[in-house]
Amino acid sequence: MTETQADFMTMTGLELLQAMAEGKLPPAPIAETLGMVEFEVEPGSVAVGLDPQPKHYNPIGMVHGGVLSTLLDTAAACSVHTTLEAGQGYTSLDLNVKFLRAVTLDSGRITARGRVLHRGRSTALATAELHDASGRLVAHATSSCMIFS
Repeated sequence: MTETQADFMTMTGLELLQAMAEGKLPPAPIAETLGMVEFEVEPGSVAVGLDPQPKHYNPIGMVHGGVLSTLLDTAAACSVHTTLEAGQGYTSLDLNVKFLRAVTLDSGRITARGRVLHRGRSTALATAELHDASGRLVAHATSSCMIFS
């Protein structure tokens, strides 16, 4: 069991993500893999940024939709994570993404901000928007999550 997994059992979701944001716990491996930055955590809302790099590109010279989807999924699902009690977990049931414009190096830092729309006992619905450095909406998503003990 890793340190973060042990903390999952004793900390609320909000406490765990705040500890990650403050550098008291290591970030999720996917955050390191993609180079996510500026992890911001509030009750019911999470934001995460990314500075596009050539390694994020698809063969036609723009940031791959899977990278953008991962940012949106992170923001939406982690927003649900902030609502969890100690020992509770969750998993994404679906992610519906709409891409509105291409993202390239010229887009500057992109930021996904998620928020919980509804939190029930066993499911939650969240949304996330992805904006470029100029504030233009480049993609948005909705996500359903299943909550479990």
